[in-house]
Amino acid sequence: MNNITGMAVFNATLAGKRIELTKELLPTAAVMGYLLNPADQMSAIESKGALVSARALGIELKVLNASSEDGLETAFVEVAKLRADALVVAGEPFFDSKREKIVALSARGGVATVYAWREYVLAGGLMSYGTDLPDSYREAAIYAGRILKGEKPADLPVKQPTKFRLALNLKTAKTLNLTVPPQLLARADEVIE
Repeated sequence: MNNITGMAVFNATLAGKRIELTKELLPTAAVMGYLLNPADQMSAIESKGALVSARALGIELKVLNASSEDGLETAFVEVAKLRADALVVAGEPFFDSKREKIVALSARGGVATVYAWREYVLAGGLMSYGTDLPDSYREAAIYAGRILKGEKPADLPVKQPTKFRLALNLKTAKTLNLTVPPQLLARADEVIE
């Protein structure tokens, strides 16, 4: 008998969209890095989506792996060696726990970096596109309340996110000597100046 339900963050499947938005931000970008944690069970799905989008846009995409702090340092050294025009960072728990470090490594290397969640942009990152986490957390709390009031988990469908956020940090863009295209700026849900 199935008596579970849950929430999906839907993050790995947004890899292609992050590549597209990065290309929109940097139209001349020809080489990009994509930082993945190979220990994350969704990394293969995310890698595949990113590679397909990059190929369609004529971008050479280099997948970089890191699952430790030393691995992060090594990945950013590799980004510099590649002379990558941009780096996209997968949204997953280890990277999120190292958010400040990753943003600092991006700033130190002068790398235009795109993230999964707006919290990176609030920490000084350039751009993010992904699930609206606060909205997902609210939905999870509603489900918990419904279950505590007696509803059976098996009767509740697995919830998928319906809200996604595009956030831009214009201060970081200026530091990187980037001009954000007006059409991208107009679509942003949040702009930090």
